[in-house]
Amino acid sequence: MLRVDSEPNDPFVQDGVSPPGGTADAESSNGGDRSKTIMRLLLASALMLFLELALIRWLGANVIHLSYFSNFILLGSFLGIGAGFLISRKSWSIWPASMPLLSILVAGVLRFPVTIERSGSEIIYFTSLEVSGPPAWLALPVIFVLVAIVLAGPAEVVGRCFGKLPPLTAYRYDLMGSLIGIAAFTGLSFLHAPSVAWGAIAFVIYLVLASPSRRLVTCAWALVLVGKLLMETLNPTVSWSPYYKVITEPIGPPEQGMLLIGVNGVPHQLMAPAKWKLEQGERIYETPYLRLPSNPLKDVLIVGAGSGSDVSIALTEGAGHIDAVDIDPRIMEIGAERNPDRPYSDKRVVRHVNDGRAFLEGTDRKYDLILFALPDSLTLVSGASQIRLESFLFTEEAMESVRRHLKPGGSFAMYNYYRETWLIDRLAGTVAKAFGHAPCVDTFSGAQAVIAVGVDKADQSCAGVWAPKSPNKVIKPATDDAPFLYFKGGAFPQLYTVTLICILLASIAAVRALGGPLRPMRPYADLFFMGAAFLLLETKNVATFALLFGTTWFVNALVFSGVLVIVLAAVETTRKFRTPPLPVIYAGIAASLALAWAIRPDWLLPLPFLPRLLAATILAFLPIYLANVAFAKRFQSSSDSQSAFAINLLGSIVGGCLEYSALVTGYNNLLIVTGLLYLAAFLLIPKGTIKAA
Repeated sequence: MLRVDSEPNDPFVQDGVSPPGGTADAESSNGGDRSKTIMRLLLASALMLFLELALIRWLGANVIHLSYFSNFILLGSFLGIGAGFLISRKSWSIWPASMPLLSILVAGVLRFPVTIERSGSEIIYFTSLEVSGPPAWLALPVIFVLVAIVLAGPAEVVGRCFGKLPPLTAYRYDLMGSLIGIAAFTGLSFLHAPSVAWGAIAFVIYLVLASPSRRLVTCAWALVLVGKLLMETLNPTVSWSPYYKVITEPIGPPEQGMLLIGVNGVPHQLMAPAKWKLEQGERIYETPYLRLPSNPLKDVLIVGAGSGSDVSIALTEGAGHIDAVDIDPRIMEIGAERNPDRPYSDKRVVRHVNDGRAFLEGTDRKYDLILFALPDSLTLVSGASQIRLESFLFTEEAMESVRRHLKPGGSFAMYNYYRETWLIDRLAGTVAKAFGHAPCVDTFSGAQAVIAVGVDKADQSCAGVWAPKSPNKVIKPATDDAPFLYFKGGAFPQLYTVTLICILLASIAAVRALGGPLRPMRPYADLFFMGAAFLLLETKNVATFALLFGTTWFVNALVFSGVLVIVLAAVETTRKFRTPPLPVIYAGIAASLALAWAIRPDWLLPLPFLPRLLAATILAFLPIYLANVAFAKRFQSSSDSQSAFAINLLGSIVGGCLEYSALVTGYNNLLIVTGLLYLAAFLLIPKGTIKAA
């Protein structure tokens, strides 16, 4: 082990320098110090993951449109964690600056609001704002760097603990701490906890980890952090859902009860009486019923029911039973509490908090009318570079599922402000392919449109049958493998190219500055590629489980928790049992990746829930388990666990950048890229290590 200098007054290291000859040996003779180190490691690891998740949610909610780029915060976190591990080998410390920088970041964002300007038609971003501000290619890297510096602090503490424990023991407790962090954030999401709760938990952990001489300073900075978040929380118009910062604003005459609901700083829904919507609101609300005049409306499914206005209109039109589905529980609560029509109190209406596609795949009920009522989101599924909450709702396979869930004589309609003519044509073409005939398409105010279709052509009454209006050919439907509805295709988006290059350059600069010359790190090159491959594998699993079980926050939390549990199981296997040689394990990784590539996720959708869960779990977690057995064996033999772990984490940044290639390859083919990365890792394993393992 290398000698590790600590921050001043570190209670676990005498005189600021770890004992000569290796801290793990010295520590083993002192059970009290070992227990304190493990507890410190658990807390710092929990803080690391908790901060990462909290920053993704909070920054996405307060920097307008950043929720469309939340993966960049994730990559910034990876860089910060890797940098923190490299710093843990130094005589200086960045840990004391972490809490002040976090407080400054929060105070600065609240005091000087930032809007990431979005325009152009490469990718559509839903917003009704006329926005200005710094270009995204400038704002994103600045936020990326700030997040990295904040996360480097707790990562340094974790790294110093790694230097005092055997590698696998340290890794084991790091994983346990990470599970505590994700469990804490998941619990707060379940409770719809406000941002001040996140700040309070972070403050407590920072205070416990701080050296005695810095606790007063930590408290002072924490007051800034918690105070600013408390001011945000006490705003009576602000509440939090698992996806958004929700802001409500009454508008119009009080007797009408109209409410503007904004999320993440952007107007999202106008809750108004059905009568007002039909008579004075936008024409899209009445058009589906005009185009489907013979529909009996005995059973209706509304996806994107939100605050209930679309449900009220369906009741006004004579619906006999309505399944109202929305992914956001808080927005449905607002509708139940404040919608003047009280649609959710009607006995004909059943509320379902669920992902729309997941609800469709999980019900056997057939409907007279299925309505997609403005189901657009302003955020991404965490951990997936381009999957939005509604992405799997508009694929070719989803439209086929809609068709199967309609009764004879039934109909389907969807409406929104689609922004671009090519998107209207793409959606209409997807519907036409699923139903076998062209739908009705009504457009208002440019790209505001209603698409309506009957099971049979005779079930629809069109003012105008769809005819493509795009200047070029109609873009083919999105699919479950490539659910990028709002990506026009063609060239890779310039925004992503510029930003990803900046991220990679910043990462190389950080490694060079903190780790010294790259050549001495050559023995850990295989761990770098393992980190990149693992991140791609995790991303593919997030996409698979989002398709099979919904894009809800709870499914996403279960996937990340499951990954950590499987990694922990791999570590325990390596610690307690004799495992096969590395070549055998890598052959198993290749075979499991090939199996996962051959069995397409959409083949599992027709299965009942439990068989689908079992099959998905085996396909997703078997390669993760084998890959982490290989990593644990390799990590166990490392002579410098801090550098080895840092290089592995920095490889994750490359994997995070590579996941954007799914825009071109689709998600299933990411497994091929993953296989190639694991092949590179295997070829770069030092020969002596292969024999020893």
